[in-house]
Amino acid sequence: MTVLATLVIALREGLEAVLIVSIIATFLRKNHQPLAPMWWGVTGAVLLSLLVGVGLSLTEQALPQAEQEAMEAIIGTIAVIFVSSMIIWMQQHAPQLRHQLENEASMALGRSSRWALPTMAFLAVLKEGFETSVFMLATFSAAQSTIWAAAGAVVGLLLALIIGWGIYRGGIRLNLGRFFKITGIFLIFVAAGLVVSALRSAHEAGWLLIGQRKVLDLYWLLPAGSIRAALVTGVLGIPADPRSAEVIGWVSYLSLFVLLFAWPERYKPSLRVTRRLYQGLSFATLAGAVFCAKVVSPPSFDLSQSIPLVNRQDSVEHAVGTLERKADGLELTLAGQSARFIPFTATQATATVEERHITLKSEWLDAPSQVTLDQVIALYHHRVPPGLHPQQHPGPYQSQWQLSCQVTLTLQQGQIIAAEATANSLLTLSGSGLQTPRLISVTLSPSTVGCPWQTGSAWQQQSTQALASYQETETLYDFLQQKLPIVLVVISLGAVVLSTGSKKKFNP
Repeated sequence: MTVLATLVIALREGLEAVLIVSIIATFLRKNHQPLAPMWWGVTGAVLLSLLVGVGLSLTEQALPQAEQEAMEAIIGTIAVIFVSSMIIWMQQHAPQLRHQLENEASMALGRSSRWALPTMAFLAVLKEGFETSVFMLATFSAAQSTIWAAAGAVVGLLLALIIGWGIYRGGIRLNLGRFFKITGIFLIFVAAGLVVSALRSAHEAGWLLIGQRKVLDLYWLLPAGSIRAALVTGVLGIPADPRSAEVIGWVSYLSLFVLLFAWPERYKPSLRVTRRLYQGLSFATLAGAVFCAKVVSPPSFDLSQSIPLVNRQDSVEHAVGTLERKADGLELTLAGQSARFIPFTATQATATVEERHITLKSEWLDAPSQVTLDQVIALYHHRVPPGLHPQQHPGPYQSQWQLSCQVTLTLQQGQIIAAEATANSLLTLSGSGLQTPRLISVTLSPSTVGCPWQTGSAWQQQSTQALASYQETETLYDFLQQKLPIVLVVISLGAVVLSTGSKKKFNP
């Protein structure tokens, strides 16, 4: 059903251009002026519009994926602005379009310049052509089938040419006010769909990270490839998995235009009141931009300074102590052992995950100076270590112990979100017929080495939830402090432009 959207877009935009050209041509013919310069201007405008569309399309295709999404978001936004202004302008001026154009043509002809009217036709067609190029490109980006979308555009342009020729020759009479009102209502829904498409492209480009919670699951109603999906998604712009930001954008856009169209004529504000409303909107949005940029404070990520440690045996966690954050380091307290200070320098808060490795030397005060072969086998997973032969090296052996804990700290946003310590117990054997000392890795009890230990599952779940909550808040802060002020400033400038236009109408 995207074909219907592109058909209406091409028909409406093409008919606007054709009407302008036909009115100017009729005026030139009545005043016995040549039509060739006008046709040169129209041809140049059409070619330039095609070049703009092709250039934008090629530029988009040459960009990486993220930049393509960003460009689609920009083009979609511009298309929404174009179609919105077009709908409003034609709603107000369609009935008087011929009269206004003839007055402008008469003034241009009165300036005694043979290029005045051709230039007028060139600029009018160029405006419509540029709007059509941007709008079509945005619609093609959101279309499920580019071929059908292009077919709809071609049919729409052909119909516009036929209707325009009929109006020019006098064979077709068309109520322009009613035509543009009906097509305007349809295009409001198309533009609302482009709002959704632009918001989704902005999210995929990394610009809009808030409001991405899925509101509805409509896959059961809009299966891929079905006629319902083509109608609802292609025309109304409603995806099968709408997000909260997209729903808000779609509803807000439709509500605004329904309000504009349905507002009773007798209650519409005067030009003076309208100008003041625009000025108030400009001031309010500018003040909001300053407030968001300067007053909104960044979130903080704080976890408990005392981290519980456990020893996991047979999938059961046993509390063994705490790791407490101090101003200049960490304090490790294990059951049955005195507290131990670990030098530690905090890192700068960043979103990337960082690992810090710290080696803690351990001392075994009651370490035996001699061990038997049976003791060695028990320490070496109940096996005879490589290089030892019970017949040649029956023991006992002279023993030297090297004990340490390899501590791994996982950091994010400057906080410890996980900690784990693994034992590294080395035993050097000599004597009992050994020609050279043998170094083997053995397993000792946690109370002897001071590890292994790790943060418990409850702490991991708590830190993960706290980090997710912080990241959501940080995303909201980034939107409020950086992106929203830009949007508000643009709205403020737009309100200033509208206020200036109202002032000119009020004081002609």
